[in-house]
Amino acid sequence: MKQLSEISMSGPDVTEEDIAIVNDMLRNGWYGESAYSYVERFEHDFATFHGRKYALMTPNCTSAIHLALSSVGIKAGDEVIVPDVTWIASAAPVKYQNATPVFADVNSETWCLDVKSISTKITDKTKAVIVVDLYGNMPDLDSIEKLCKEKGIILIEDSAEALGSVINNRRAGSFGEFSVFSFHRTKTLTTGEGGMLLTDDEKLYNRCKFLRDHGRAPGTYFNTEVTFKYMPSNLAAALGFAQLQRIDQLVGKKRWIWKEYSRLFSDIPEVKLNPEPKGVFNSVWSTVLLADLGSGLNRDSIMKGFTRLGIPTRPFFYPLSSLPAFSAEQRTSDEPNLVSIALSQQGVCLPSALNLNERHLEIIYNGFLSILHHKG
Repeated sequence: MKQLSEISMSGPDVTEEDIAIVNDMLRNGWYGESAYSYVERFEHDFATFHGRKYALMTPNCTSAIHLALSSVGIKAGDEVIVPDVTWIASAAPVKYQNATPVFADVNSETWCLDVKSISTKITDKTKAVIVVDLYGNMPDLDSIEKLCKEKGIILIEDSAEALGSVINNRRAGSFGEFSVFSFHRTKTLTTGEGGMLLTDDEKLYNRCKFLRDHGRAPGTYFNTEVTFKYMPSNLAAALGFAQLQRIDQLVGKKRWIWKEYSRLFSDIPEVKLNPEPKGVFNSVWSTVLLADLGSGLNRDSIMKGFTRLGIPTRPFFYPLSSLPAFSAEQRTSDEPNLVSIALSQQGVCLPSALNLNERHLEIIYNGFLSILHHKG
């Protein structure tokens, strides 16, 4: 069935104020000291918002992770622990460095990397852990950060989906040697494509800045290493800078969507939505519905039902260990990550675009009721 054109899976909120700032960049942001003026302003304000000392904008979040791994010398023979259930971008840069991603399980309550599973995966080859704040959810980062410090392991917090989330009065993106964010067109704050790397370590910041622009001395064409071209666009940064000025409004709309879904679905025992444990403020980048597998519902049956109704959905992320892309990492001795597998089989991402309204959410809810009624 044709998709209902009025309901979008994801999408940003762009205002006339945003457009005015982008227009200012188009008129004035090309020459001399203005060539990267919005990049620098966005970096400064983003670091300040997160209580971090340094920020580097990148073309996307994947390149931010790659810069972090490269800057600390991750190489062939090294292992990096990542959650099994996440988008591939969290693990792909490990392969860029010819290192080995090791897939750990997530916690059933937070959907994020479980500290106990991390402990079982650490070897003398483990050099880093990449923890993902999945769908805006937050893991037990205090315990994970403590474990990494005890073991001398680099911690990278992938907050691509958690801008605005908070745990125990610390913002998502304030943990570890590095944290990274995404500004993809689907994210709460968008630059179309784009990312950000944060750190409090001046040496690591300078190393990443050097790696970001072809390994050259600033303002010269003298290259001392072959590195990357991960420079951002001043045009994209202008939109990011503009949107950051109203980040509370954008996060508030995401939480409103989640709360409205929670209200509508509260009388359906067969499902549950994103968690918000004690001490956590969940920015809920995407509202996710988990079906009780004992109810006869699962990811695929729900998605097929919504497709028939013309309502877009997305699957919960597949376990990376199940993907052909990582077949080389699979070992017969590995224990299956059972929580990751179960969440993938249960989870469906509901439409969470920033232009949704009450009527849209009621259409989606009523659509689910029809799926539930016809599940037999």
